[in-house]
Order: sequence, then structure tokens, then C-alpha cells
Amino acid sequence: MTVFNYEADAERVYDVLKQGGISVIPSHVGYVIVACDPEAIWRIFRAKKRKPEKLNAVCGCREMHLGLHDLPDDRRAIVTAITEEWDLPMGTAGKVHMDHPAIAGLPEDTLAQTTHEGTLAMLLNAGPLMDKIARLAFADNRMAIGSSANVSLQGVKFRATEIEPEILEAADIVIDYGLMRWNLYGHSSTMINVSDMTVIRYGSCFDLIEDLLRTHFDIELPPNPYDED
Repeated sequence: MTVFNYEADAERVYDVLKQGGISVIPSHVGYVIVACDPEAIWRIFRAKKRKPEKLNAVCGCREMHLGLHDLPDDRRAIVTAITEEWDLPMGTAGKVHMDHPAIAGLPEDTLAQTTHEGTLAMLLNAGPLMDKIARLAFADNRMAIGSSANVSLQGVKFRATEIEPEILEAADIVIDYGLMRWNLYGHSSTMINVSDMTVIRYGSCFDLIEDLLRTHFDIELPPNPYDED
């Protein structure tokens, strides 16, 4: 017996997304608001009061990572160790195959907001629901694109009940799974560009990811500048 029906919820969410709607969904690193349709992505920006130059992230899964990221085997091994062997979430950025249909089919403005200098960031291992939604979208050469479900600069929400009314009103479906797993960090995912091993964002589980990379891959990341002594 499971508490949540991930398969059914993923189907419900994707039905909304593929019809041009907006979804608020849970992830282990906070609630996110996503869409597949470019116009719906702009509606998310307006609801969040987000500056148009801000970059989106993508709901990711293993298949999407393998299909879109252009990485050598040793860097793929790092992603596997972090997100599968150690079961940690990570915003995973890397060089992307720009000619893949899931990328090439995006209009110019959405492409500019979703890729940066030939790289794409996707959130991996942030929960079974997000994983299943990502798989459904990628099977159609689509991506669930968005960001955290909050008004811009107002902080990640780890309970659906904390999300601002204007964000909830913008969504066509809201999935509430209660308090999210990594809430005690108080931040969204750690994001690393695995093409060059630079830290884009210090966030949840950075301490665990940093230790894994240093101990098992002999890779030193810069310390988290936000850590307090």
C-alpha cells in the first residue's frame, strides 16, 4: 500500500500540461509550478511577478538526462552516484543537444529562458511524481518547464498551504502531498553544472553532495558562502 497514487496523479497533471495548462506539483525540494505550453510559461512569469530574463528549470528524469545532456561517461557517473546511488536531489546542468526535438521545438523566447550558453538545467531525483511527469512529457518530446511555486523572491514553499493565493489561482491543478522531504534546508535544490563542475546554486543537500564528490571523485567544490560558523 502507498499513501499516494503517483501514476494516476502524474497522468492527471500531464493531461493538464499537454492541453496548455499550468500545474503546481510537489518535489522533495519544495513545490514547483510548471507548464509545457510557451504561453502558459509566460502566465507563470506574470503570476510570480518574475523578471523575464530569469531562467527556467526543467522537471527531469534519467531518460531526459541521458537524451539531452551531452556529457562524457565520467560526468554521467557523477550524476548517477548523486541522484541514484545516494538518492539525493540535484539541479543538473550541462551541455545540451540543441538539435533534440524537445529543445529544437521551443520558440525562441522560451529557448532563451530555458537554456544558457548551450546548457540546460533539469531537476533530477526530486520525487516519484516529478519523475513520472518528466517521463510522460519527454516521451512526447516535451518538457515540464517552470520554477518554484512562489511569488518571486518570497522563498521556496515546502507546504502547499504556504503558497501565495495568486500562484494557486494561476494553476489549473494543484497536487498537495504535505510537507516536503528536504524542508529543513529551507532552500531549493543545489544546482551544479556537471560539464565544468561549477556550483550554480548552493541549496538543499549541498553538504552531502560536496562530501560525496570530495570523498569518492576527488573533486573539491567551493565552500558554501552562506554557511554560518
